[in-house]
Amino acid sequence: MRLVVARIGRAHGIRGEVTVEVRTDSPEERFREGAVLHVVPPRGAGGLPRTLTVASARDHRGVLLLGFDGIADRTAAESLRGALLEAEVADEATEPDAWYDHQLVGLRVRDPRGSELGEIVSVEHGAQDLLVVRLPGGERLVPFVGALVPTVDVAGGFVVVDAPPGLLDDHDATG
Repeated sequence: MRLVVARIGRAHGIRGEVTVEVRTDSPEERFREGAVLHVVPPRGAGGLPRTLTVASARDHRGVLLLGFDGIADRTAAESLRGALLEAEVADEATEPDAWYDHQLVGLRVRDPRGSELGEIVSVEHGAQDLLVVRLPGGERLVPFVGALVPTVDVAGGFVVVDAPPGLLDDHDATG
């Protein structure tokens, strides 16, 4: 199975390096020299290679820079901008408390008493992973931390969200 591990940003320098927005917990494994990544072109873009082989990876002031075999100059690097990079991964996570986004999307959201509240429609990654939950009144963001999401039951098709007042509703603690 393939999962998105990065999105290519702007070209960096004149030797074909690009900045990447990392979307994996294992960048040292996914972006090692010789790793082959599948390219998903941005909408409307054509002429990109189907795969890219990592030639170099380095940190530059907190930004990951990648170089690829066959991408030798700034023009070639800039043509990759916006493309997603996918890696082949095992079908299931091997850590007990680790899930892939595709395993979480579609799960029902319940409160601790078992009442259904909504459904997970996506996962946002950043400084903190957030579950995007669709409720009858719209979408809400729930920090994906054990204190708020104590139960994830992929096989059962649900998560439990123990939300403080105001997180999933418009009411404050005083009601």
